Amino acid sequence: MPDSTWIGAVARLRERREPGVLVTVATVRGHAPRDAGAKLVVGRTGTWGSIGGGNVEAVAIDRARAMIEAAEAAPELVDFALNDKVINEYGVQCCGGAVSVLLEPLPVARAVAIFGVGHVGLELARILARHDLDLHLVDSRSHVLAEERLGVLADAVARVRVHHTPLLPEEVLEELPDGAHVLIMTHDHAEDAALCDAALRLPRLGSVGLIGSAAKWARFRRRLATEGGHDEATIGRIKTPIGLPGITGKQPAAIAVSVAADLLRAFESEDARAGP
Repeated sequence: MPDSTWIGAVARLRERREPGVLVTVATVRGHAPRDAGAKLVVGRTGTWGSIGGGNVEAVAIDRARAMIEAAEAAPELVDFALNDKVINEYGVQCCGGAVSVLLEPLPVARAVAIFGVGHVGLELARILARHDLDLHLVDSRSHVLAEERLGVLADAVARVRVHHTPLLPEEVLEELPDGAHVLIMTHDHAEDAALCDAALRLPRLGSVGLIGSAAKWARFRRRLATEGGHDEATIGRIKTPIGLPGITGKQPAAIAVSVAADLLRAFESEDARAGP
């Protein structure tokens, strides 16, 4: 019967936003400590489950932690011979067989926060909810966050977190994890401006996007410089307009597709910069 502890361990790592590696006995030839399908989850400091102990498990844990530190994304297959003629780092395993072990990285999911879940925000949430994300939906209006309205996200792949913020929606920015991508598209320009100012004071955040016209952004730039005290380089962190430049449709669904595609492209650029 397959281990059950590893499933909970993966969920806990995801909830705590900690990276890990799922280690699975992929194939067994001859005798081995565990059958194919046995699993082990490795985190930075803990392990859950077992693939049989001994040299195989110890080497797999070492390799998994090296993958975590290097932020490797590609899975890896490692072969082990289990006989007394093989010199192992952690002792002899002479079961007489051979095993292949698959190591699959469990990266920390990206976080995206949509401030403003109006017509465009909801359409955007519907698209992003199909991806493995921590998706934060933030609005000062309770009715747009009503359960029946957000029911279209019931089958989301993403972990959806809803924040009703009637007073200070910018306080949610403080709660977001490092590297979170922020999209500002509320119903209130004053709220948008406050969010832009607050986001610029948190350099640990990822990209910051603002929906709106060139005239709106010109007013915001002046206010961020004169009242907010931000320099031009800092103000330049805000991307506006958001979305792909070649898509000009103004329907909420068209805008959402454009913004989502632009964000996914940013994710790929992020991955390329972090690659080997």
